[in-house]
Amino acid sequence: MRKKVEILAPAKNLLQGMLAINSGADAVYIGAPNYGARSNATNPIEDIAELVRYAHLFKAQVFVVINTILYDNELDDCQKLIHELYNIGVDALIVQDMAIFEMDLPPIVLHASTQANNRDPEQVKFLHEAGMERIVLARELNLDQIKEIHETTDVELEFFVSGALCVSFSGNCYMSIAGGERSANRGSCAQNCRLPYELIDGTGTTLIESSHLLSIKDLDLSDQLPNLIEAGITSFKIEGRLKDLVYVKNNVAYLRQKLDTFLENNEDFQKASSGRTIINFDPQMDRSFNRGYTDYFVNQRTQKIGSWESPKSQGQYIGKVTNHTDKGYFIENADQLNNGDGLYFINENGEADGLQINVVLNDLVIPNTYKSIPVGTDIYRNSDAAFNRLVEREDATIRKIGVQLSLNETAEGFELIVIDEDGHISVASFAVEKEVSNKGEQVLEEIKKNLSKTGNTPFIVDEIELNLTDNWFLASSKVNEMRREALDKLITVRIDEYVRLERQIVKTDHPFPVQQLDFTYNVSNRLARQFYKRHGVIEIEKAFELQWDPGKSRVMTTKYCVKYELGKCPKFQRESMGEKVVEPLTLKHGENEYKLKFNCKPCEMEIWEKDAELTFEEDL
Repeated sequence: MRKKVEILAPAKNLLQGMLAINSGADAVYIGAPNYGARSNATNPIEDIAELVRYAHLFKAQVFVVINTILYDNELDDCQKLIHELYNIGVDALIVQDMAIFEMDLPPIVLHASTQANNRDPEQVKFLHEAGMERIVLARELNLDQIKEIHETTDVELEFFVSGALCVSFSGNCYMSIAGGERSANRGSCAQNCRLPYELIDGTGTTLIESSHLLSIKDLDLSDQLPNLIEAGITSFKIEGRLKDLVYVKNNVAYLRQKLDTFLENNEDFQKASSGRTIINFDPQMDRSFNRGYTDYFVNQRTQKIGSWESPKSQGQYIGKVTNHTDKGYFIENADQLNNGDGLYFINENGEADGLQINVVLNDLVIPNTYKSIPVGTDIYRNSDAAFNRLVEREDATIRKIGVQLSLNETAEGFELIVIDEDGHISVASFAVEKEVSNKGEQVLEEIKKNLSKTGNTPFIVDEIELNLTDNWFLASSKVNEMRREALDKLITVRIDEYVRLERQIVKTDHPFPVQQLDFTYNVSNRLARQFYKRHGVIEIEKAFELQWDPGKSRVMTTKYCVKYELGKCPKFQRESMGEKVVEPLTLKHGENEYKLKFNCKPCEMEIWEKDAELTFEEDL
């Protein structure tokens, strides 16, 4: 049996979920009214129910994110919400809080959110045995680590392949709550990582005046799909529940083309949903929101990944400024630019800057507001007006299900049998007194022409068979009516016959990999404590949100490394690093200060608040 692989797309709302499916997504993930890690991307139950119905038409799945940590007073409400989501047909929940395992659940499938920090084979194996059908792996993993996890357990594995990256290990960032009252684990991240910081060394010397030192590029693993499949990934996830519809349609369509190319040449794998996607534009990921791209650590640490100039969208590289006048600029490849485009560049102060094109006249790019841009400056387009208009069109992406039509005679008249590509059947018939047409065989061609008109339905006709004993007269209106009835019935049949995977959670007591949990396990309620105790955990520290010690806490652990970005890494850049920097390095933004600690053996960086007392090990 061929293994299914899927593209999993973000759905900010009902419309974007439907557009993602039209663009080729095999599954979408969407926020519920509460308890999702994007508090600005919530949706009413009614909209999720409509999205479920639309997705199931194409045998696509809908996953709902319930991935915040929960407080005791929210447990009953969360359990009620889960039952509502099950009742409307949701395929799975993406969860972080282990309290959900202790609830009275319907037989709904559970996926472990990346916020559960799924980096370790033992952790992943434990979660699978506890009842998780799928694990969303940590983004920091490389191909060898993914393969090791896959060889340890046969659980489904999901991996992010495009979109924004959290600089912290997901679920273990506390900068937001430490800097105010917004908890990332409660869906209200303040994105402190995208702020500008000064970098100060251990002598008090300012090494960098102001730069976005924790901001990193966006992820693009589209060229790694075959390698990821070989390593054990079956679901390719796109980040972006807060992004616009152009981003969603463009990213999904691009990955659909990439994955389909792989599937065409690999008989061991198949698409996870039905239908075919017709893409009426040229998808290119760098033409929608991006900060520049990185493959992160999937191929080990091989490149710098910081986006220090700006956390804003960089977009598509166009070319250099070759000359300018007092009205505008001459730019390489200016013929690619359009009126209304937005341009991105680094100005003379080393800061990210931008402008909007008013008009392009004879290769002269004239902006709405003139700014001085030196010759040689690299120009990027971060808003492509013509491309956006094209992608926003309703027919930019179309999803169709192949059908075969068979028109047959009956004793009373005629019947139309429709069989779709998955074997679902619908029938429409009408009674009529048969009479031979005076057009001869021409009438058969007219019947076929009318039967092939599927219009705005989700179907496309692949084959028409006429089983008639004579050239019977059939009014076009009757043929059209019969076709519409059969296709409408088929929509209902496909949705009604959709088979949802169900799994009833059975409580287990197999041992958790460790017996002592610190605050990074985010235990914030009595049911989560109950879960871990049943699995042999002896000591359980409260979640950060319940015990923060102002000024002294570790607020982030990350695989990203400021030393590496500076060329001062003693592990990978020893030959070229020059003089060592004097530690501790400090990040400063306004009144907020953070100390950096570098753990070179595991190749990780920790961020601590300013009053923390740190000890430093010798570099490798």
